[in-house]
Amino acid sequence: MMAIVWTNLFEFENGLTVTEKIIRTVIVYVFLVIGLRLAGKRELAQLNAFDLVVLLVLSNAVQNAIIGNDNTLVGGLVGAATLLAVNAVFVRFLYSHETLDRLIEGSPQNLIENGKVVESSLKKELITRSELEIAAHKQGFSSLDEIDKAILEPGGTVAFIPKKPAPEEERYAEVTRRLDQIAGDLKALRAAVDAKG
Repeated sequence: MMAIVWTNLFEFENGLTVTEKIIRTVIVYVFLVIGLRLAGKRELAQLNAFDLVVLLVLSNAVQNAIIGNDNTLVGGLVGAATLLAVNAVFVRFLYSHETLDRLIEGSPQNLIENGKVVESSLKKELITRSELEIAAHKQGFSSLDEIDKAILEPGGTVAFIPKKPAPEEERYAEVTRRLDQIAGDLKALRAAVDAKG
């Protein structure tokens, strides 16, 4: 009985070799990198349920392409180890080749500029205004009116930069603070005069 369990865990099924599993994994990895790049940053951002479903189903769809019909532990470990190794090599290679890295990763895309939504960028990235508002809410903004700049980063995250108060607002706040301070000092002075008088 233990021999059967041991065989099912560690021996490859269907005659696939380690080399074939590694080659399959590398091909699938390269395909997914290119496919996700062509699909755009939106897929990486997972801005809605449809994008999340695509990514989850995609992982299941390529499983057999990586390890074939092999359900053994070793088959899965070989596929996983190959994915980790290929990714580590790929990331290190891109680190020393900036031009290629920008080509593969893409460049940041301004979604909001100077407080105004850049509709052409939303259209290019297939992001609706509603999805942008939801992303802003997740980062603590109550509305897009509070945002000076929003950038869709190559990795799919959206960075929001809040509006800074206008110089007039800052001056008004400073004058109000000083008036409150003077009012407090005046109140304390009156109390001191009343106590003596």
